[in-house]
Amino acid sequence: MEIVKNRSGNALTVKVSGRIDSVTSAELEDSLQGELDDVTDLTFDFSELEYISSAGLRILLFSQRRMNKQGKMKVTGINDTVREIFEVTGFLGILTIE
Repeated sequence: MEIVKNRSGNALTVKVSGRIDSVTSAELEDSLQGELDDVTDLTFDFSELEYISSAGLRILLFSQRRMNKQGKMKVTGINDTVREIFEVTGFLGILTIE
């Protein structure tokens, strides 16, 4: 998994490539620690994400709950595999997907 963060003012884009699973999710969670304090516009760019497990979904849920209090969050560039996971788990109704 590779994580690239791009910050512009109060907007943060987090591009994740590879897989978010039980092995790699801690790295993503650690990379977000302290980053969201003054963010009002959070984007997860998943255009190069191959797979996300329940461990990754937990991070998205935490991030969404936090952004509900201080701004907005969206997920972009999901592939069919990730879309199916979001659909089966009900995350399509929770997240803003573009």
